Amino acid sequence: MRDDNKINITALDLPQIIKDIFYFLQPALSPYETVIYWFMFRHSIVETGDTFTRVSITRLSKGIGSKFKNGDQLVRASDKAVGDNLRALEEKGAIKKTGDTTREGTLFRIFLPEEIELCRQRMQAFQIEQLPTVDPKKEQDYYNIKENRLKIFERDKYLCYKCGKQLTRFNATLDHIQPVSEGGDNSFDNLTTCCFSCNSKRRATPISDFIAH
Repeated sequence: MRDDNKINITALDLPQIIKDIFYFLQPALSPYETVIYWFMFRHSIVETGDTFTRVSITRLSKGIGSKFKNGDQLVRASDKAVGDNLRALEEKGAIKKTGDTTREGTLFRIFLPEEIELCRQRMQAFQIEQLPTVDPKKEQDYYNIKENRLKIFERDKYLCYKCGKQLTRFNATLDHIQPVSEGGDNSFDNLTTCCFSCNSKRRATPISDFIAH
């Protein structure tokens, strides 16, 4: 099960992921939750390119160090505070326990913003706010330009339109509503998010017929 969820993240992907965390996840977290998430993010995605890391409450307590003020004094996070905020991060869908606890700690899966429901809602709202008053959507290429592809994924909450599978930027594809062979273009309104399996099955079938089938 662990290998099925593994994704390969490169250094080139990190700036956009960090930007999404900063804009769409961090505003929804408490200071404790923020520090813990960034610690786990660094020890998984940044260091290994993997979304899994094994941590213990003691390791987290030591790792985040004396970062919180009590009056004029910096104080170290207590084990109870760390445990409470780990559970809060799980409730918000930012992390998830995926294995038993060993001497090295518990295995956690760290989720990317596009996998977290509250982030997807913020991303979609942001896209609506950013849509221009003039309509360059039909003039721009939303299929071949990476930054524009992400806008389609965010609009669709990274969900496959056919099977509803939750996707990430690393396994999502784009499907043309009106096939290019029939005059369709790469505009904002002619593209939809699709998983690789459904995209392969559809081929040139009209999207309405494919969904009905």
